[in-house]
Amino acid sequence: MTDLLDTLRQITGAAHVYTDGDLSAYTRDWRQRAQGTALAVVRPGNTEEVAAVVRACRARQADLNVSIVPQGGNTGLAVGSVPDTTGRQVVLNLTRMSTVRSIDVANLTVTADAGCVLQHLQEAAEAADLLFPLSLAAEGSCTIGGNLATNAGGTQVLRYGNTRDLCLGLEVVNASGDIWHGLTGLRKDNTGYDLRNLMIGSEGTLGIITAATLKLYPLPAARLTAWAAVPSMQAAVDLLGLAQKQFDAGLTGFEVMGQFALSLVDKHFPQLDVPMFRHSPWCVLLENSDHESEPHAMARFEHLLSAAMDRGLVSDAIVAASLNQARHLWHLRESIPLAQAQEGLNIKHDISVPISRIPDFVAETDAQLARNIAGVRLVNFGHLGDGNLHYNVQAPEGSDAAAFLREQEDWVNTLVYDAVTRHHGSISAEHGVGSLKASKLPRYKSSVALDMMRAVKQALDPTGLLNPGRVLAASD
Repeated sequence: MTDLLDTLRQITGAAHVYTDGDLSAYTRDWRQRAQGTALAVVRPGNTEEVAAVVRACRARQADLNVSIVPQGGNTGLAVGSVPDTTGRQVVLNLTRMSTVRSIDVANLTVTADAGCVLQHLQEAAEAADLLFPLSLAAEGSCTIGGNLATNAGGTQVLRYGNTRDLCLGLEVVNASGDIWHGLTGLRKDNTGYDLRNLMIGSEGTLGIITAATLKLYPLPAARLTAWAAVPSMQAAVDLLGLAQKQFDAGLTGFEVMGQFALSLVDKHFPQLDVPMFRHSPWCVLLENSDHESEPHAMARFEHLLSAAMDRGLVSDAIVAASLNQARHLWHLRESIPLAQAQEGLNIKHDISVPISRIPDFVAETDAQLARNIAGVRLVNFGHLGDGNLHYNVQAPEGSDAAAFLREQEDWVNTLVYDAVTRHHGSISAEHGVGSLKASKLPRYKSSVALDMMRAVKQALDPTGLLNPGRVLAASD
């Protein structure tokens, strides 16, 4: 074991190989659900060092039973980027590789290292008068490599798609330690299998993403945000349809937030002054990106909200009067996960359901949970525009939350996932599978699909060096 550690120190420099001290930032997941033990935390400075680390670990895999866990900002929610408890896994943390390599204004692309923090990439694009539209609550700490590895979504998927839709090319180190130089900025390339999309969403189980070339867009002339109270989930769905007809591609965000979810923000962050939630079961947050002017955008918003009120879809609404007010409204939405964490342990679900079926799914599943768990509290919010809900179950008030998770989590997960399946949805929309849901896939994914996935894993990583037990359970 010592000789492997010495080799890793030679590759990256001893200062970038951690084996003792407090390693919890690398070995504990963001939700505090799992605490592992690392053989070492290695922080390479470039792609060649990543490749050398992979080759070194592969050479000693058979006799040391060592494997590699690729890691970015460690903000994932499916326990896919921290080591297990064996002490035999090397955490390969890529955050030293944080450079925005280049911006091609004419081609509307940016190329960045995998360890580049998402917010820094957004800022680099904006400095060039361009937009990188991926936006999510963890953007100040998550990395673009992690976003790609999990095919992260966020608040602008409605218009721009998931991270996969924003990626044109990748640089990847495979399980043999070879480098695939695929950083193309091409929109069209039909020269064989789509290796790029195979790597995206694979959670580091097929290869280690070290850099990416991503799409940029012109900055809109105006971005307006509105907050509206709606009487039901069906009304929210109908308002979405109306907004899509009114704004078309200009509708860049459509979020839904349940009353209890917003009440937690009000409880734990009272200074934020949450509007309208006390007298409405649901609120929605809409964003319109307009390429003409702010007056044009405001006129369209006023027309939409007037028509929605006439139809009984909206009971009250405000349109942000300034950029700061718009940021405040988005901050309210992004504060829900933090408020929920302050409230205590909970059972999280990152699900997708066809938008047309969301009202029935919510009504049926809410009722089932209420019948079986007295005092259950449902923190329901998410990206209604693309059918992705964070349908979370909070322990009854005053109960032992840890005991609630131990006793109820498996049953609650099965109830919710079975309901998702009945409504033709997915048990993982944007957070990935990780180790948290790997054992669930055989129940909710077809055996043919799983056989194909196993075949791909066997072909690209036959020895199981890369992130074993993630996406596909260890028994697979």
